[in-house]
Amino acid sequence: MTTRILGPFNRVEGDLEVHLDIADGRVAAARVNSPLYRGFEEMLPGKHPLDALVIVPRICGICSVSQSAAAAAALRDLMGLTPPPNGRLAEHLVTACENLADHLTHFYLFFMPDFARPVYRERPWFEAVELRFKAVAGSATADMLPARAEFMHLMGLMAGKWPHTLSMQPGGTARALEQADILRLITVLRGFRRFLERHTFGDSLEAVAGLDSLAALDRWRDGWRDGWRGDLALFLTVSDDLALHRLGRATDRFLSHGAYGLFPAGVWDGGAGELDPGAIVEDVSHAWLAGDPMPPAEGLTRPLPDKADAYTWCKAPRYGGQVMETGALARQMLAGHPLIRELVSVHGGSVQARVLARLLELAIVVPEMERWARALTPGEPWCHHAELPDEGSGIGLVEAARGALGHWLSVRHGRIRNYQIIAPTTWNFSPRDAAGVPGALEQALAGMEVEAGDPMPSAVQHVVRSFDPCMVCTVH
Repeated sequence: MTTRILGPFNRVEGDLEVHLDIADGRVAAARVNSPLYRGFEEMLPGKHPLDALVIVPRICGICSVSQSAAAAAALRDLMGLTPPPNGRLAEHLVTACENLADHLTHFYLFFMPDFARPVYRERPWFEAVELRFKAVAGSATADMLPARAEFMHLMGLMAGKWPHTLSMQPGGTARALEQADILRLITVLRGFRRFLERHTFGDSLEAVAGLDSLAALDRWRDGWRDGWRGDLALFLTVSDDLALHRLGRATDRFLSHGAYGLFPAGVWDGGAGELDPGAIVEDVSHAWLAGDPMPPAEGLTRPLPDKADAYTWCKAPRYGGQVMETGALARQMLAGHPLIRELVSVHGGSVQARVLARLLELAIVVPEMERWARALTPGEPWCHHAELPDEGSGIGLVEAARGALGHWLSVRHGRIRNYQIIAPTTWNFSPRDAAGVPGALEQALAGMEVEAGDPMPSAVQHVVRSFDPCMVCTVH
């Protein structure tokens, strides 16, 4: 038995180390370390509840809008507010913009460049991937970055700025749009659609979203051989050759908080079930934190850096005692997308399934964003208001690009008493719990073949990147 420490990982937000125990050329066990403690949960007690809208978005510069949305939702629950239709649509549009931009960045800049490395030089698809996705030099970067920048103009129109907007409020949005703003918004969305249909998919969004089986996906992919079919088809060619559908299987249990009023909340464990937030508990037995397993509403964040048997700052969330995976794959499993459900049924959750689910969300959500934009009504209310209670609690459950994000808030005497956060990567990169059960990534890495002399095995990187870790959101 040998132990190998992999890290730091490039193109990952924050610090990450992966410890692998290797026996007979395979990973016998994995331990995932989030080595940077940040302390956001300890910054908030004693502050005014509305200060959370300023502080928690600074947890992350990539998914700050998701943090804003979760904080606003927790305060909304505390205050008993319901946003007006314009406010709700605005929240959907802004959070979807950030999430889809994240999907795009993950695919083009974080995930696909790994396949343009010399280790794959003998593969038949290598030349096409290198020309398209090689870091800095590939043509995809020149195509994608301007399209992403234009798409992010939506943030300027609706949120004032990005990251760390203050437009998202418990009762809706502080940024009311006029008709001219809405027309500009629709123009931005049309431009983003053109990019996706020309470059990412080589087909209409509706056609891609409508792929309803593995057989339909195969037929669609095979059309690439007769001409350009877009970057998704190139990914599928790589995936088939490297068998990415057999790589990185974790628990096949999924959790989603629901998104945009479009994708439902729920849990999947061989079938869809309702989400019960009361079933969530955080275990700290292998984290450098003091305390016992507790529900997040009563959770504590007490650093204990010299704790025996600990190996990370990440807590271990469990749902009904079970390890859960979250992300676009979970959202589409709960939404019942037939292609994703068949893929997981046949092969399990995998590198291919995670990446494909994110790309499908681009095709599914952009047409919905167009509908939301057309439904905005100038002159109607955008935000409702209410008094903050001196005591109470609230929960804000939203979906970031990487999956389920939850904020738990309690207020006493007009000040924050406790504030706890579970981010998507906290779920996916959690350590072992008190029963010794590994987290989702730790399970996904176990059993993989690892070459003895490879200091950073490519397959391990593909599995890690398929979860798209955001380590700065993971620990607080």
